[in-house]
Amino acid sequence: MSNIFMDDAELAARLAEAAGRLLVEVKASAMLDGKALGKAGDATANQFLCHALRHLRPEDGLLSEEEKDNPARLSNRRVWIIDPVDGTREYGEQRSDWAVHVALAVDGAAITGAVALPGLDGGVVLRSDRPQPLAPMAQRPRFLVSRTRPAREAQLVAAALGGDLVPMGSAGAKAMAVVRGEAEVYLHSGGQYEWDSCAPVAVAQAYGLHCSRIDGSPLVYNQPDTYMPDLLICRPEWTERVLAEVTRVGA
Repeated sequence: MSNIFMDDAELAARLAEAAGRLLVEVKASAMLDGKALGKAGDATANQFLCHALRHLRPEDGLLSEEEKDNPARLSNRRVWIIDPVDGTREYGEQRSDWAVHVALAVDGAAITGAVALPGLDGGVVLRSDRPQPLAPMAQRPRFLVSRTRPAREAQLVAAALGGDLVPMGSAGAKAMAVVRGEAEVYLHSGGQYEWDSCAPVAVAQAYGLHCSRIDGSPLVYNQPDTYMPDLLICRPEWTERVLAEVTRVGA
């Protein structure tokens, strides 16, 4: 990984995959669980990713969930946005629905990204430069929701459209479930941060999925306030109906 001339998409994928392997090793060898395991995993993956990006892309900005924010990123057109462990709770509970996010935002847009799902058998990395055809849809739309705090809007819209709710862990795991054909809609209104969605959005857009705020407005990254209130990732066939129902239920 010492080639500074590696293209951005390849770099994102290699870093996400390598961080995922590190996290699997930490989980296997640390003799920890719960919050202690999550903390150890976050620290290990964050150190690796930040060190690699600062070495290989020294001119770019960097925003990580696990680093103190540096406002200097705001003057940079290119900013790497990472989440070393998306779904720290699931990781600490030894579940499979957690992820590693590595993304590059350019002029506020999620341009390039990779999402690793190391908890799946053999590990999986989905990347923006290698999209695959989408799988056939289910007849009833499946809506991905939080295991612990299912969004009110998702529940109402799913009911209106005759859909089914599918509880799952991390934001990255939910977004990639739509990419992988395991669901049709990921509608989240409980608040997130830029690192929760930047890499998943870059990948989902490359696969041809609709990605926006739940009012249909664009997702804009590298902002002074990294909070993002809501997110919609869905099959394009459902976009118009989902957005209409969100408006109807008064989101």
